[in-house]
Amino acid sequence: MVQPMEKIDIAKNFELLSDKDNNTAYKALQVLQDLSEKTDAVYPYMDQLGDMMDSDHSYIRTRALTLIAYNAKWDQDYKIDEMIDRYLQHIMDEKPITARQCIKLLPMIAKSKPDLAEGITAALNRADVSRYTGSMQPLVYKDIQKALKEIKSSAPLGAV
Repeated sequence: MVQPMEKIDIAKNFELLSDKDNNTAYKALQVLQDLSEKTDAVYPYMDQLGDMMDSDHSYIRTRALTLIAYNAKWDQDYKIDEMIDRYLQHIMDEKPITARQCIKLLPMIAKSKPDLAEGITAALNRADVSRYTGSMQPLVYKDIQKALKEIKSSAPLGAV
C-alpha cells in the first residue's frame, strides 16, 4: 500500500534507488513514481536523476530514466531540455532492457514537452536495432514503432 504523501520521505526513497537490493530499490522507485504522478515533490531531484542516468548499473539508469519521464510534466526549469540528448542515447543503451524502457517512456516526455517531440522522433527513426542479439531486435523495433505512433497521435497537428 502506498503511504500518504505527507509521510513519504523523498530523500530516503531517493537514496534507496541505488540500493544493492533490487527489491528495495524497486519499491523506492514505485513510491517516487506514484508521487511524481500526483505532485512535483520529486522534481527538485532532477539533477541527481541526470547523474544517475549515466550510472554503470543498468537498473540505476532505468530508474533514473523512468523518474525523469514521470517528472516531465513538472519541468518548468527546462531541465529535461538540457539533458534530452543524453536521455536519447539510451534508446540504444548497451542493455536492451534499459533501451526498451527508455523507448517506452519517450511518448510521456513528448506529450509533456511537445517542443522535444521532433528531436525524439528523429532519434527513434535513427535507432539501429541491429546492435542487439537476435530475439531482442524485433522487440526493440516494435517498441520504437509503438513509441513513434504514440508520439504522432498525441502531438499537435503538424508538430511531428
